[in-house]
Amino acid sequence: MPINSWLTALTLVIFLLTGCGGPGNVRERQETLDAWENRVRWSAYETLIDFIHPEWLEENPITSLELERLNQFRVTEYRVRAIMMHPDGDSLARRVQIRVINIHDQRERIIDHQESWRYDEGMKRWMLHSGLPDPRRY
Repeated sequence: MPINSWLTALTLVIFLLTGCGGPGNVRERQETLDAWENRVRWSAYETLIDFIHPEWLEENPITSLELERLNQFRVTEYRVRAIMMHPDGDSLARRVQIRVINIHDQRERIIDHQESWRYDEGMKRWMLHSGLPDPRRY
């Protein structure tokens, strides 16, 4: 098994052992993160907006032009590089690496993307407080 798979498995075990308390539960958090990852992997960009907190979207609206630009790229790999959990368990940051291919010129780009997740007590779910990956910046 590659070292990255071991690190991901170890991180999940740590979450299971230490994350039983706090907002939401470990299973809900992991289900949300897994659903996000799957949608990114399938390049289902329009559906990612459902994961972004409404307050963040209000301050940082995602335009149809941004979605059109994203649709020019197909994800070939999504890899979690680091997870930093806040001690109170209500937020976490993940550094991920996303490999994409431009469908027009077949060039690969590697995106280092920072995700900021927080549990919203009112909505009773984990929400993203950062934007969509932007392959044009890399």
